Amino acid sequence: MEQHVKMSLDKWKAEIEEILQEIDEEYEAVKQELNVYTYKYNITKQVVQSTVNPELNRKIRELYHQPFEQKFNDLKEYIKELEEKKRVFHMFTDKIDKATTAKEEPKSFAITQTE
Repeated sequence: MEQHVKMSLDKWKAEIEEILQEIDEEYEAVKQELNVYTYKYNITKQVVQSTVNPELNRKIRELYHQPFEQKFNDLKEYIKELEEKKRVFHMFTDKIDKATTAKEEPKSFAITQTE
């Protein structure tokens, strides 16, 4: 591989790794928040199940259970999106690594891209 191509791919990989780092940081923050809402949601669910007073039960559901359930579900969905982003950007770095370490000509690399 020509040196200028390798340098360009290495630079591109570094940019992608920065994006991956940002995604990882966001993932960890969302994961921690999801952990909190998992507790909040499960606690309110248990309290609702144990409460016999219908009016009090309705109030607990409105104030806590439903908002916690919504936030819990939103965070779970967002975690899935972040996992997909991580997977896609890891594919970039893997493909760049394969391209820069390949001993074959770029034409044969293009063939492997279609696999």
